[in-house]
Amino acid sequence: MAQLSDDCFAFSGPLLRLDDMERLIAERIAPVAETDRVPLAAARGRVLAADVVAPVDLPPFDNSAVDGYAVRHSDLKSDADTRLAISGRLTAGAGEALSLDVGNAIRIFTGAAMPKGADTVFMQEDVTTDGDAVVVPKGLRRGANRRLAGEDIAKGAVALAAGTVLEPQHIALAAALGITDLNVRRPLKVAIFSTGDEVVEPGSALPRAGVYDANRYLLRELLERLGARVTDLGILADDPTSLARALRAAAAAHDLIVTSGGVSTGEADYVREAVAQIGSLVFWRVAIKPGRPVALGVIRGEGGSAAFVGLPGNPVAVFVTFVRVVKVLLRRLSGARPQTLLPLPVRSGFAYKKKKDRREYVRVALRRGADGELEAIKHPQDGAGILTSLTQTDGLLEFPEETTSIARGDHVGFLSYAVLMD
Repeated sequence: MAQLSDDCFAFSGPLLRLDDMERLIAERIAPVAETDRVPLAAARGRVLAADVVAPVDLPPFDNSAVDGYAVRHSDLKSDADTRLAISGRLTAGAGEALSLDVGNAIRIFTGAAMPKGADTVFMQEDVTTDGDAVVVPKGLRRGANRRLAGEDIAKGAVALAAGTVLEPQHIALAAALGITDLNVRRPLKVAIFSTGDEVVEPGSALPRAGVYDANRYLLRELLERLGARVTDLGILADDPTSLARALRAAAAAHDLIVTSGGVSTGEADYVREAVAQIGSLVFWRVAIKPGRPVALGVIRGEGGSAAFVGLPGNPVAVFVTFVRVVKVLLRRLSGARPQTLLPLPVRSGFAYKKKKDRREYVRVALRRGADGELEAIKHPQDGAGILTSLTQTDGLLEFPEETTSIARGDHVGFLSYAVLMD
C-alpha cells in the first residue's frame, strides 16, 4: 500500500498553480516500496526500481561499422591512392583472431571484430579491387567506420536509470547487455467509481433526466494505458454513508482512488462529506481550466491508506485534470521520474483571452497553413461536457498563467493527446 500522511496534500493558498502542485507531490509523496523481478518479455510499461548497470561493454569489442576493408591508417599515402594486398577475410561472428601486417588489408563485413593492428575501415563502394589487391583513395580519417568497444555503454556505467518507464528501446538495450530480467516496482492498484443519481450505466434504460456514464470508461483506459491495475467499482449512489463505506473498503486494497463528480460545493455533492468521515480532504482549487474543482486527500482503510482524487463531473474536465493532475501523482506513486512536457510551437489560428494566474488548455486541431507552417484551429465548442471536442481535435494548446491574450498568428505551445496520455 502507499504510505501517506493525512496532510500530504496540504496547501494554504487560495489557488494552487500546477508548478506548485508538482513540487508538493514530489516532496511529500513516496513511491510504493514493493518490487517485482520480471523477464524482459513482461517488462514493457513497468517502472525500473533500481539502476541497471552495464555488466559488459557495448559493443563488447572493436568492430566494423560497414562492409569494406580494414587497414592500418599509417600505411596510407597522404597525397595519392594506396595499393594494399588483401591478406584475409572476416565475417560477423567469425571466431578466428586475425592480425593485419604492414602494407596489407583485410576484407571485413559489418559487425566483424577488427583485426589486430587495423584502425580504419574503407567502405567497399569507395575502393577498387585488382585481383588480390585493393586500391583505396586518399583522405579518409584515422578510425573511420570503426566502432570501439564500450562506445555505446561502458562496463560499469548506468545503462538505465531507476524511475525509467520501460519502452521497447529500453528493453532492447537491456537485451543487448545480456540481461534477462529487471527489477521493477509493482503496478499501482487504483479503484475508480462515478457518482450522481443522474449517471446511468451504458446499455441500460436511460431515464428522462439521466446521462450515460462516460467518465469511468475514460478513466479506466487512461489508467491502464499508464500501467495501473484498475478496479471498477461502478456507479455509487449520492449517499454519504454508503460512499464512506465503499471508500474505506477500497482504501484497504488500493494505492489510489479516483472518482468523478460530487466534489464541487453544491448541496448534493456528497463525496467530499464522505471522504471527511474516513480520512482527510484538502480541497485543492487548482488554477487550471477546464477543471478547477479537484479534491485531493487521504482515505484510511483497514491496514493501510490510499490517496484520493475527486475529479469534476464533466468529461472534458476529467480528461484535462487527469493528464495534468492525476498523472503527475500516478507517476510519483509508481516511482517513475517526472515527465517533462515540451509543448510543440505552432501558430495560433485564432485570437483568445484568458484570466491571469490560471493555466488554460484549449482543444485544437492542427492543419498546415499556406506557407507550410503548422496552425492550430480551435474547436468551435468550449464546453467541458462536449466529448466531441476531444474526438475531433489533435491536442491541447497550453496557455501559461501569465498570459492574458493571444492574437491570431502568435506562436503557442501545443501538446498532443498521445504525449499527454503516455
